[in-house]
Amino acid sequence: MKKIVIVGAVGGGATAAGQIRFYDSEARITVFDRDSTMSYAACGTPYVIGNVIEDERSIIMTDPEQFKKKRDVDVKLRHEVMEIDRQAKTVLVHNMETDEQFSEPYDALILAPGGSAIVPEVEGLDTSKVFTLRNYEDMQRIDQFIKTQQPKTCVVSGGGFIGLEMAENLKNLGLDVTLVHKSPAIMSILDLDMSLIIEKELALQGVKLLTGTAIEKSEGKNITLTNGIELQADFIIMSIGLRPNTKLAVKAGLDIGETGGIRTNEYMQTNDPSIYAIGDASENFDMVTGDPKRVPLASPAHRQAFIAARHLIGDKIAKKGLLGTSVLKIFSLTAAMTGLNEQAIKDKNLPAASVTHTGNSNAGYYPEHSKITLKVHYDPQTRKILGAQCIGGKGVDKRIDVIVTAIYGGLTVDDLQALELCYAPPYSSPKDPINMIGYKAINK
Repeated sequence: MKKIVIVGAVGGGATAAGQIRFYDSEARITVFDRDSTMSYAACGTPYVIGNVIEDERSIIMTDPEQFKKKRDVDVKLRHEVMEIDRQAKTVLVHNMETDEQFSEPYDALILAPGGSAIVPEVEGLDTSKVFTLRNYEDMQRIDQFIKTQQPKTCVVSGGGFIGLEMAENLKNLGLDVTLVHKSPAIMSILDLDMSLIIEKELALQGVKLLTGTAIEKSEGKNITLTNGIELQADFIIMSIGLRPNTKLAVKAGLDIGETGGIRTNEYMQTNDPSIYAIGDASENFDMVTGDPKRVPLASPAHRQAFIAARHLIGDKIAKKGLLGTSVLKIFSLTAAMTGLNEQAIKDKNLPAASVTHTGNSNAGYYPEHSKITLKVHYDPQTRKILGAQCIGGKGVDKRIDVIVTAIYGGLTVDDLQALELCYAPPYSSPKDPINMIGYKAINK
């Protein structure tokens, strides 16, 4: 009977436990997590704060008692794994409630420790009300602060996924929101022309945006930026990035890759074949280039959990790599992307051409339609698709999903014109924007 220990009980860890049990009814599975909540939808937390999701408990998928009853998996919350003894195949666990420590044996160990929000060194930051949004308890703290203190102003530091989602949700609550971003343009995973469309939407919605600057000093409600601008805010949301939790892995002598994540092979194994790493803290490889890549998003974590679980039961399903497919709602806009952007293509010195099509999401004569811009990068010689971005109203996500499928299936940019996609006036046009990209690429 195989004993499996999992570190981390959120997306990747809980999914891995459930998958292993599905395929192996005999395995003994124990999951440890330092937090007090397991298996919650972290991506839903900004929308709980914004009252879009009214019942905060609805984003919790299960609890230890339900998981034990349904899956026969032991989940121990408020338990932190302190050390891994690879030779003895044990982990040292600290019970954070009782302060006791104990040793737990394993035949296989899965690391799904996630990541931690980066909080920069800022003079006087401890005098201000500062929040990060990384887990369920963070969400509760922000939500409780807003409801009890009724703040009027907020500075959001960082224009990535969390920063933009928080800016939208706080603005919708009626707060005066200023978004501060260190780089010249927000959402650096997008090309500049696509980022500028988001910046225009923020302005239209009344979110003040200050790019090319960061918080230099804070004193209570007074905030000074590196460019000398002074702001006043009742609280700060710090969302400048995520640091993978690799301390345990480093201590155990596991390899850390170029991206700062725990290096894994195509089966999610580390350099110790008994230890797997999945989720935000794991490093895999890019599907387009083969280079090291780390994608701290939910979908890859769930896929990695499946691959590790199948490998543990002796079924080797190799991971084909990561694309970093993602989607984001910003007020009336949706932005989605997959694969390489212009900057990544330039950094890797790859031959590339691009095709952009701006048109309607569906038939223009149909009452409900919106404008979307679809941009695809490809190799001009091999015609291989390198990446794509789409921004606009409805139907943005489905266009990127089609491109992802095309990349995965090895289709060229020219093949896009031949795809027989769904058409009816409420949904598309006889020549879908995807088809138009293919036609334009052939003509180019």
